[in-house]
Amino acid sequence: HPDVPEELRGTYLGLCSKPILNHLQKLRVTSVELLPVHLSISENHLIDRKLSNYWGYNTLSFFSPDPRFATATARYSPQAVLVEFQEMVKTFHQAGIEVILDVVYNHTAEGGGDGPIFSFRGIDNLTYYRHRDIAQEGQSHKVYEDVTGCGNTVKLSHPVVQRLVLDSLRYFAEECQVDGFRLDLSSALCRNDAGEFQEENPLFFAILSDPILSERKIIAEPWDATAEGYRLGGYPIGVSEWNDQYRDTIRRFWRGDEGLIPGFASALSGTSHLFSPKNRPPRSSINFVTAHDGFTLRDLVSYENPHNLENGEEGRDGAKVNYSSNCGVEGESKDKEIETLRRKQMRNFLSTLLLSLGTPMLLGGDELTRTQKGNNNSYCHDNETNWFDWTGAEEGTEFSELIAYLLELRNSLPVFQRESFFKGHLGPSGKKDIAWLGETGEEFTPEDWQNPALKSLQVYLSDSESPGRSESLLLMFNTSNSLRSFSIPSHLIETSWQLFLRTDERVPFLRPMKVREAETIELPPQTLFVFRSSARENF
Repeated sequence: HPDVPEELRGTYLGLCSKPILNHLQKLRVTSVELLPVHLSISENHLIDRKLSNYWGYNTLSFFSPDPRFATATARYSPQAVLVEFQEMVKTFHQAGIEVILDVVYNHTAEGGGDGPIFSFRGIDNLTYYRHRDIAQEGQSHKVYEDVTGCGNTVKLSHPVVQRLVLDSLRYFAEECQVDGFRLDLSSALCRNDAGEFQEENPLFFAILSDPILSERKIIAEPWDATAEGYRLGGYPIGVSEWNDQYRDTIRRFWRGDEGLIPGFASALSGTSHLFSPKNRPPRSSINFVTAHDGFTLRDLVSYENPHNLENGEEGRDGAKVNYSSNCGVEGESKDKEIETLRRKQMRNFLSTLLLSLGTPMLLGGDELTRTQKGNNNSYCHDNETNWFDWTGAEEGTEFSELIAYLLELRNSLPVFQRESFFKGHLGPSGKKDIAWLGETGEEFTPEDWQNPALKSLQVYLSDSESPGRSESLLLMFNTSNSLRSFSIPSHLIETSWQLFLRTDERVPFLRPMKVREAETIELPPQTLFVFRSSARENF
């Protein structure tokens, strides 16, 4: 950032400097989740290619903030590094922003059987790592069990190893006052001695019953590198989960795929079928469209294929299925129509995310239209591929404004603060909390839900739990390539509506709108309209 002193750029103190805090506060962000800041090292194969493990998912020490992000004067003093890290957390707290750490306890930097010996392998290899027996030349040999894709798997079924992880979490919670943890590849942490996923596992039980950690936000990445490790919705009350089903559904919905209406309805309303059976609240779903792992928002609408050759793996790495669309041309384009469509789709993604029930998570830099030039696995680049280009921040101003605009709405409406999922029936206010409607304003029929070609709908949202006057939203979605005509439900005609948002234009809006009987609203292709009402109406 040009307003951050050069000596602070890329450091803990730079991250909490006034220009960055001002940026985050303008966005109305309440928490920052940092990629791993435990001391890590780069693998030899990356060093040989003159690259590095920039993301930091190769932990060497579970108790040390990484000196890479300390200032030059502090970098060689462990105590000075710690002080700068603590100062960062304290400064964020003073600004009203929480700090959540992405922590990697599922594997370590010692890698597979041919990896280096730094600590656990030399101390007690069989205690700290999972092994399995294989027969070779008539004899049984132990080899590393790798469910992480990183060469080894830490043996969290052993009480000594559990104690190590709990001590690490408590250290950062107490000594550094961090507010929460995102547990990388959580399913690898939940396997018993036989290697099976265990829902009621000792580690999460210990975390959730700990007087300190139970007060922190705990977020699971609910999978590992195996098919049987995919456990979205399988974690206990008190744990939130990254919801990749939300990500994929919203991407496909706005791409215009067929048969997406039922899945979209589930995603928009909090994916209740996964979290409600265990009486977990809507905030358990961490909704996201983009994350560090994959395309940025700009690249999601600019590339259909990964462009990862610079990673040095001949393009074999990175997710092959991204549900992206390049809007007509692969990569950057000067075509005005393509650029207009891309920016509209970016507004669609951000608006849908911030108007969904659950906890929204944004990828830092998306508000600046940051691009990785189509690289969807940029873990090994400490260069312009990953760095934020603040010189282009002006280009992303409209998206920063859109995020702030929608987060202010979200924070003001009880419908997004609810502790239970939508029920779809009349509440104490005499209104439904949610209703799914067709273009005509009539409620969906079973045939509508089963129509694979349907690409448009209306959604009515209200705080039905509060009797008396309360605000409602009416969302109109058109993901097709044609103009569609919508009618506001007949019993809402006399309601005083404001056009709060239309994604084919920039914010702000808030245009008063009186809808007359039989009047239709023309919704352009691939566009979302949001109407806001403060009048009392019945549904």
